[in-house]
Amino acid sequence: MSRFFIFIAVALGLLAGIHYYLWARLIRDPQLPPPWGGVLTLMLALLAMGTPTAMVLGRVVGRDRPGVQSALLWPAYLWLGTMFLLFAAVFAADAARAFVAVARRIAGAGNIDVGRRTFIARLSATAIAVLVGGLGGAAVRSALSLVDVRRVRVRLDRLPIGQHGFTMVQLTDVHVGPTIGRAFIDDIVRRTNALQPDLIAITGDLVDGSVEQLRDAVAPLANLRARHGVYFVTGNHEYFSGAEAWLNELGRLGVRVLRNERVSIGEGETSFDLGGIDDHSAARYGGLEPAAAISQALSGRDTRRELVLLAHQPRSLLEAARFGVGLQLSGHTHGGQIWPFKYFVRLQQPFVAGLHRHGEAQIYVSRGTGYWGPPMRLGAPAEITHVTLESGAAEVVV
Repeated sequence: MSRFFIFIAVALGLLAGIHYYLWARLIRDPQLPPPWGGVLTLMLALLAMGTPTAMVLGRVVGRDRPGVQSALLWPAYLWLGTMFLLFAAVFAADAARAFVAVARRIAGAGNIDVGRRTFIARLSATAIAVLVGGLGGAAVRSALSLVDVRRVRVRLDRLPIGQHGFTMVQLTDVHVGPTIGRAFIDDIVRRTNALQPDLIAITGDLVDGSVEQLRDAVAPLANLRARHGVYFVTGNHEYFSGAEAWLNELGRLGVRVLRNERVSIGEGETSFDLGGIDDHSAARYGGLEPAAAISQALSGRDTRRELVLLAHQPRSLLEAARFGVGLQLSGHTHGGQIWPFKYFVRLQQPFVAGLHRHGEAQIYVSRGTGYWGPPMRLGAPAEITHVTLESGAAEVVV
């Protein structure tokens, strides 16, 4: 409990600090004439206090009232995304000003007078407002647009030639919740089935809410169809939402949950292994430590067989690679979701988006099928991932 209160205190402190920084650069420094300075200060203060308030009320008061929850969280999430873009733009402007100041000092130029500094501050604030307004609008449009199908071909040396051309659809980080509902899932299911995949893999963070809240929203998943079935592994958000209840519900919908285990896909000599592990954070909620989960799922297998691993977080590959993984499918990062956040994601995850190689193993990291928090995507569009596996024994790659 103390850890929770520390987290809340740090989050609120960070939120307050960012708002103060935005106020100082966008309102105070430009010395806006009355009444604009006071009006914008009041608006920013209301946003600073209203955003966490709306998020708390949305989770508590709106828990059994989806309409109320959505009405509260939509504006709060939109401001959080806009705030991040403003912070990034103001920080970049400050860095540019610092560079110019150093250059002027080296060149022996005199100090900029007060009037000119105010003019520059106003010009900068205006440019930032226009830029962020445009980028924010584009980010919302991207998040709410039809999700693209991203086609990926992966060559695996041990894949039996009989499985050459095997297709998988990966769905991940859908985040069904206050701003993503049943209509979205209906569309994703329809478009996934239209691809006629051999197998469907859902690699975690499917939901942001309890089974009682979201049962109807995820019900269309029962209509997913693939010759070799639909598989699921947990993401960190399942543990925030009642993981055991969700795993039971997914089983009821016909989705096979892989919990630190593997299954054989195909028959006889034309088969390969499909493994699935719980999220990297599962140990905090009574699950296995990451290394133990991977070992339980993969140890003792015939290393001559090809292995595809479903793991929510890309960093799982660093441990899993030594078990002979051919391909790992992951999500979690959202590709950064709102540029330039992907550069912060790299501080925690070794791979952010796309197809990469780590030693003998390969990994594909999806940018996610939905979004989390702000209904915004900038430089990281959502995707339904269509993966075609190619056998290294095939003479002709199609």
